[in-house]
Amino acid sequence: MNNKLELFKKKIIYRAGYRGTKEMDILLSSFVDKYINKLDENLLIELEKFLNFEDETILNFYHHDVIEKKIDQNGISKIFKKFKL
Repeated sequence: MNNKLELFKKKIIYRAGYRGTKEMDILLSSFVDKYINKLDENLLIELEKFLNFEDETILNFYHHDVIEKKIDQNGISKIFKKFKL
């Protein structure tokens, strides 16, 4: 695997684990740890965009089925919605 892709994965792992709230750190880092090596480059790009949403937006999407227009219905959002800790 090339270094650029590995650096990109490390950036995603870091971003998932340091959100600002412990609940989101646990949820997103667990999700990323499980799937990071199974995703192709396009899904990794989607994941990076997904991690740029605010914690509240992601939490409402995950727990309360609040689908905001900001969150695209794509591969990552579908995988994340099915993810269980």
